[in-house]
Amino acid sequence: MGSPEFSVPALHALAASGHEIVAVYTQPPRPAHRGQALTKCAVNLVAEALGIPVRTPARVKSDTAEHAAFAALELDAAVVAAYGLILPKPMLEATRLGCLNIHASLLPRWRGAAPIQAAILAGDTETGITIMRMDEGLDTGPMLMHQAIPIGPRTTTPALHDALSSLGATLIIRALADLPPATKQPQEGVTYAAKLTRDDGKLDFARSAAVLDRQVRALTPWPGTFAQFAGETLKIIEAEPTNAQATAPCAILDPAFTVACGEGALRLLRVQRPGRPAMAGDAFLRGVPGWQNMRIT
Repeated sequence: MGSPEFSVPALHALAASGHEIVAVYTQPPRPAHRGQALTKCAVNLVAEALGIPVRTPARVKSDTAEHAAFAALELDAAVVAAYGLILPKPMLEATRLGCLNIHASLLPRWRGAAPIQAAILAGDTETGITIMRMDEGLDTGPMLMHQAIPIGPRTTTPALHDALSSLGATLIIRALADLPPATKQPQEGVTYAAKLTRDDGKLDFARSAAVLDRQVRALTPWPGTFAQFAGETLKIIEAEPTNAQATAPCAILDPAFTVACGEGALRLLRVQRPGRPAMAGDAFLRGVPGWQNMRIT
C-alpha cells in the first residue's frame, strides 16, 4: 500500500524477495501536468509492470465493501509506505501480522505528514526509518525496528528522500524475515511534522542565514522557497550561508547575490523568475539594473 516514488523501492524489494504480493493499493489517478490528464501514481505504474493487481479506492475509512474485499485477500501482512489514506480499524485488524508501516523518521520524533522536511528544517543531525505496526493513532503504533542515517550540513530533501526510501526497502524485508518483537514508542520526545503548504516556503530575511539555508534545502523542490525581488516573486532553488558581513537584513551585498539576513548572510546560487528557466543567481542579478539599491523581502 503506497503511492509516490518513496514507496517504489519497497515494492521492488518485496517482489524480488519471493513474497507473494496479491494486491497493490495506491491513490487513484488524478489530473496532473499542463493538460490535467488523469495520471497514475508511481506505485500504480510499477505494480502494473510487475503484473500485480492494483486497487485504487478514493477512500477507505467508512467503505465497508472495501473492508470486506481487503479481508477476503487473507493476508499475512500489509506493507504500507506513504499510501496517503488513513486505514480504519477493520483493515488494520484484517491481516495476521498487522499493517507494517515504513515511516521516514526515528519515531516518536516527527510523526505526521512531512517527516523528511521537518528533520532538515529543525537542524537535526540524524533521522532514519522506523518499521512500525500501525494502530488507529497518527504514527503511534509499536516499533519493530529502526535504523538511523546522518543529516549533513548540505543535505537536501531529495537526497535524504532517496536514502530513506532505499533504507526502508531493506528494513521491511528484514522485518518480514525476522519478525522482531514490537516495542512501545517512548512517551517523551514526541514531535509532529505538519502537512506542508506553499506559505511554508516564504523566506523571511530577518531570520538567520542558517535557518533560511535549512528552509531552502528542506522545501526544494516542493513547496519551494521564494521571496519578493524587483517587483516579482523570485523562486530560490539553491542557496548557501556565507561569511559575508551583513548590514541591514534584506540588503543585497555583492554581485554574487549575497543577501544580508538577521544573522549572517545567504548567497542565492540558483533562482527562477515566473515563467522563466532557472539560472545562476549572479547571472540573474547582472540583468537587474540598480540592484545595489534594492532589497529582497
